[in-house]
Amino acid sequence: MKFGSISLRPQFLVLLFVLTILRRVSPDSVPALCELSVKDKSKAYYYSLASPLRKFPHGILSEDGYYKVATNGTVLWFQLCGSMIFNHDPPMCVDCKDCGGSTHCGMGCSALVSNQIDGYPVCTTLGRPSSTVLDVLDKKSPNMGIIVKMTNTGPKHNCSLSVSVICNSNGVQGPQTLENLGFCDYKTELKHPLGCAKIINSHGSGLGWFGILMVIILCLYGGYILAGSVYRYFFLHVRGIDVIPNLEFWASLPHSIQSWFQSLVRRFRGPSHSYRSSYSPVNF
Repeated sequence: MKFGSISLRPQFLVLLFVLTILRRVSPDSVPALCELSVKDKSKAYYYSLASPLRKFPHGILSEDGYYKVATNGTVLWFQLCGSMIFNHDPPMCVDCKDCGGSTHCGMGCSALVSNQIDGYPVCTTLGRPSSTVLDVLDKKSPNMGIIVKMTNTGPKHNCSLSVSVICNSNGVQGPQTLENLGFCDYKTELKHPLGCAKIINSHGSGLGWFGILMVIILCLYGGYILAGSVYRYFFLHVRGIDVIPNLEFWASLPHSIQSWFQSLVRRFRGPSHSYRSSYSPVNF
């Protein structure tokens, strides 16, 4: 195949098609990482951290490319539901090879922490986008917010970062506190409108068992009519309305149902007045 003056081989087209599919099903896909649905009694709570809002077109993702919080000489950078991007002020620390390397430090992971060790800032990768897991803050009050947890499996230690996204419909408040839960396990929080769930009242919704049964019956009936019509048309060479299988039965079915219903009514109500008056009394 030629496109203008460029010749495109079939192998190249197949490769391009496969790469497109892999890109769409990538485990780092933002929608897959940022959605959570929780059902509680008659309500369903739905979170979508990547959904754009009028004031936040990128959803909960920081427009700077990262969130940053520092306390007691420890500096934490992280991004929710994706990898970090540093257009300015990149991390300057040692041992950043598993998160972008020295030239792109911080751009190969979703959470990175820097600690002062022997006077040098040493970096530790805390999480990657593909390891992101979402859960509600409080099982009893699912609308309070969610926890975004990301992890990283290192050669010596398994590290993690938990970010509490608290519901705040009034605006955004970035991370201000940082808590060390272990050797390389940290916790912080921020407030965001996307921490508020969309509540769907599911009470009484759904088809129920009777509705599902009726759908199955209708599907079987439709399949029977379709298969029978195809068979009669192509193999028996029947044309017109007679192509419908058992046409006489289906045509008489409404009358048969009506007669059965009337018979059932007479059985429970007894003979009607007109039925009784059709006989004349006999005197002996």
